[in-house]
Amino acid sequence: MRQEVEIEFKNLLTAAEFDAVRSAFRLDDGAFRRQENHYFDTPSFALKEQAAALRIRVKEGRFTFTLKQTQADGSLLETHEPLAPSEAEALLAGAAPRGAIAVLLKEMDIDPRAVRCFGSLVTDRAEWPYEGGMLCLDHNRYLEHEDYELEYETDNAKAGEERFLRLLEALGIPRRLAPNKIARFYARKYEMGER
Repeated sequence: MRQEVEIEFKNLLTAAEFDAVRSAFRLDDGAFRRQENHYFDTPSFALKEQAAALRIRVKEGRFTFTLKQTQADGSLLETHEPLAPSEAEALLAGAAPRGAIAVLLKEMDIDPRAVRCFGSLVTDRAEWPYEGGMLCLDHNRYLEHEDYELEYETDNAKAGEERFLRLLEALGIPRRLAPNKIARFYARKYEMGER
């Protein structure tokens, strides 16, 4: 198990803005790596109600189970557990989480046996260092929909936000608040009439 506090700023992009960022940073197709997120919650959305999220991320052949919990200051505490492929398959098929994440779910008064996979989102992501942080350019596909976003991960909220806003201004991209991927996934699911 590994824990970290995540501070990030996001901005939704149009397809043209996505291409402009690619061009500005000279990102060719080889700069992008595919990752897949499988999202979990209970049928009553107990995680969502607590501003938390649970996912398995598949990236470069590795499986990571992550619980994100919103802290009082708005930052996210992420708890990561590596999974064997067979463990990931079992969770996707409906097995209850075990280990440290199951303990944390119980502390949140969530029965791990009630957790189910609600669907998946595929991202083609380019990442590169930028002014003391990490920029991520994402092309996301989920539920017959696609979107684009720019993320800036940093260890300082105030300085990071200033850097990110300066970058958007320099690129001529308007500030658009971006709900996180799982929120956009569930919003799309709701639009499609699925619960």
